[in-house]
Amino acid sequence: MYDQEQLKKLSETRKIWEEKELNKSLSRSPEMKETFTTGSGDSIQRLYTPEDIQDQDFFEEIGFPGQYPYTRGYQPTMYRGRLWTMRMYAGFSTAEESNKRYKYLVEQGSTGLSVAFDLPTQIGYDSDHPLAEGEVGKVGVAIDSLADMEILFDGIQLDQVSTSMTINAPASVLLAMYIAVAEKQGVSPDKLRGTIQNDILKEYIARGTYIFPTEESMRLITNIFEYCSENVPQWNTISISGYHIREAGSTAAQEVGFTLADGIAYVEAAIKAGLDVDAFAPRLSFFFNAHNDLLEEVAKYRAARRLWAKIMKERFGAKKPQSMMLKFHTQTGGSTLTAQQPDNNIVRVAIQTLAAVLGGTQSLHTNSKDEALALPTEDSVRIALRTQQIVAHESGVTNTVDPLAGSYYVEAKTKEIEDQAMAYIKKIDEIGGAPKAIDAGYIQQEITDAAYKYQMDVEKGEVVVVGMNKYKIAEKAPQGLLKVDPAVGEMQKQKLITLKEKRNNEAVKEKLDALKKACQGTENVMPLILEAVKEYATLGEICGVMREVFGEYEQSVML
Repeated sequence: MYDQEQLKKLSETRKIWEEKELNKSLSRSPEMKETFTTGSGDSIQRLYTPEDIQDQDFFEEIGFPGQYPYTRGYQPTMYRGRLWTMRMYAGFSTAEESNKRYKYLVEQGSTGLSVAFDLPTQIGYDSDHPLAEGEVGKVGVAIDSLADMEILFDGIQLDQVSTSMTINAPASVLLAMYIAVAEKQGVSPDKLRGTIQNDILKEYIARGTYIFPTEESMRLITNIFEYCSENVPQWNTISISGYHIREAGSTAAQEVGFTLADGIAYVEAAIKAGLDVDAFAPRLSFFFNAHNDLLEEVAKYRAARRLWAKIMKERFGAKKPQSMMLKFHTQTGGSTLTAQQPDNNIVRVAIQTLAAVLGGTQSLHTNSKDEALALPTEDSVRIALRTQQIVAHESGVTNTVDPLAGSYYVEAKTKEIEDQAMAYIKKIDEIGGAPKAIDAGYIQQEITDAAYKYQMDVEKGEVVVVGMNKYKIAEKAPQGLLKVDPAVGEMQKQKLITLKEKRNNEAVKEKLDALKKACQGTENVMPLILEAVKEYATLGEICGVMREVFGEYEQSVML
């Protein structure tokens, strides 16, 4: 990338600078610490120059936006042509309450919805199940049937909004409910735009809301790929998630490596099921975290984009440019928020927003300042949304594409993260792929070790968390937090009683029997789930049939 004579001159000039300027400065004012590190714990040099990126080929590694390997973004004009989708994550209590929040967000300028489901919904139980007791509506909205989904999107025209649903093990059921609501609105499935998370591997790794064993879960995912490629072509059929891997304590490189390894497993499963890579790969999407180390995060996104393009082209022989493009949603880091001095979280989220935008995200959710304490209030949600809008319209960072390209540090860090992530992928390949690496506990252990190291550094004060382990103040107990009414559980139970009295229970049994037969065979189960949903079979009933046939996953115990 650079002329060798110029590099030689640079090296000589740097030595002179070190002798005449740097050493003199260090003798007068020593640096604050011996070693400087990124948020992931990687060492950072004092100075980066063209020497650090001399082996990089501009055309092969950096290039132009909209061209392979997409390091600089997958759109030639990026935000000069269209801003990212401002998609606020919301859902709590009942469908009625969440519907009010969605309408409020749209009024405040949100350009996409992101649905948070409560814990029973996430693991496929109705609100009247014994295991749902005390959890209904607490961390998201309770959705037991199509009737709840109809209320959730009442007054929101589904061909006019992009919707993301954070649901994994029962993703096929919630997607079927969404399609059914759209049809009742007169919106055909081919008009629907959005994303379903549908990433079960990261649930085994980092989050825990799994239901079925690995093989059966992968079948459900590939069934969704196949069904949507034919019937819901604008829908992103999976959001391969590094977010929760990072929330569990991984480094930036681990987030990229483990996430892309999961992506490889999904592509392999789809190809094994008989799908053509170029038929489904354009609808794959990714979901990454945004942490506080701004420049490391920017490099992380650029590295992930470049590495995925190479994997799709070289490993899977993808031909369509869209099959090689890593399109991703970002959420600011929930684990970086502090309960102490929660107003500080506004600043953290602003930095993380900049990282995501400078890294080229297609969609962004900003966390609210009070989320370390409770579900966010309307006021705090509005501030979080305004953070995106200020960055979009006032910061100037959207006026040029990939503005940090060419930074010696950012380009060197991009390459470093790419190499570290690829090393993890090779190790996982040696184990036999992501599912086997998960079953062996390898990925979980790597994340646990990284999380432990970070926590020890925080406790020793080597990592400063403002307001928590340094710059502490006496604080009053927080006021005005959002609380979910405990009566929500009883309300949902009553809804289920009424639903089962009014629906055609014979038709429900017929559809559930047909689904059970399909589960026992090899056919795509999505059409059968959709038919059951339309008869108002509940989430718990449908997942119960699949539990009966598929069994349940048991997590490996790490010693």
